[in-house]
Amino acid sequence: MSEILLDAVDLTKHYGSVEALRGASFQARAGEVTALIGDNGAGKSTLVKCLSGAEQPTSGKILLDGTEVHVDSPTTARRLGIETVYQDLAVAPELDPAANLFLGREIHRKGILGKLGMLDKNEMRRQAIEEFQRLGVTLQSTDVPIGSLSGGQRQSVAVARSVVWASKVVFMDEPTAALGVVQRERVLDVIKKVRDKGIAVVLISHNMPEVLSVADRVEVLRLGKRVARFTGSDTKLEDLVAAMTGALVQEEAA
Repeated sequence: MSEILLDAVDLTKHYGSVEALRGASFQARAGEVTALIGDNGAGKSTLVKCLSGAEQPTSGKILLDGTEVHVDSPTTARRLGIETVYQDLAVAPELDPAANLFLGREIHRKGILGKLGMLDKNEMRRQAIEEFQRLGVTLQSTDVPIGSLSGGQRQSVAVARSVVWASKVVFMDEPTAALGVVQRERVLDVIKKVRDKGIAVVLISHNMPEVLSVADRVEVLRLGKRVARFTGSDTKLEDLVAAMTGALVQEEAA
């Protein structure tokens, strides 16, 4: 069994009188895809925001590699090796794939030119092509604005960007929601390659067949708490639906 890399314990989150999380727990393991599922209002987005630094929990604790951490901002999360891929194709459409891969982490030229702010575009392009090949990301061109590529290719670049910089955990929030069948399969293949690197992948998805096809484990939230956990290979669609609707509850806290 893989080691627990990320462990959230009894997280609560209050927005005034509204309890978005009511003692939610969650675990992600190195080298596995853990799907986080639940109906609308279950608390998935709030939990991911707390784990990725966009929000801070009201109470509870978050452990990374067994050590309690305070993820007080997305910048802190990135420094800890935690990256997030959002469903809205968060790329800069006017820049090429290499520039998107290094967005915010650009490589400057050596010497006085670098001090003047000039970028080493050739080196960024070389490294980008190397990373795309390693992850199996196929692009029709690496020299055109990313906005001219297909939705699947754009999302593959967004996934690759997070993977290149993540050393621990990658959250993927509905990464295939806007994609067609062929494009979805391409992104799922990239996700599997990320898992095989030893990174903990957390997949948030409403697509249950997709979850069953790629997830090693599934954790189910309902009304702000975890209510069930499954091993991907042993799980049936009806089990997931039953847990999401409240017909099946495995645990109160485990």
